[in-house]
Amino acid sequence: MNRPRRTGDHWLWIGGPVPPGADGITLGRLVIVTSRAARDPLRFDELLRHEAVHVRQYRELGTARFLFRYIRAYLHWRGRGYSHSAAYRRIPFEAEAVWTARQPVP
Repeated sequence: MNRPRRTGDHWLWIGGPVPPGADGITLGRLVIVTSRAARDPLRFDELLRHEAVHVRQYRELGTARFLFRYIRAYLHWRGRGYSHSAAYRRIPFEAEAVWTARQPVP
């Protein structure tokens, strides 16, 4: 397992702990991605752009506000009967990160 390394305004940890079924996670300024995702250059690039959006969101809102809004949105959709993955996709922070990561790179 690699150690976290500084990249720009955040730390990147390839091979660190990631929730089951996920390719990556951001915790404040720490981006953690699976080794499997890092081996696929196209997927890795899009994943890093996605997680960079979360780094910015954490920075703008602060950890407590970001996590409160993130969890509140997730629980809102779960409470409406959506599955885990459907509720996750409806979290505004996730929708922004997905949309941004899929934009053409200049």
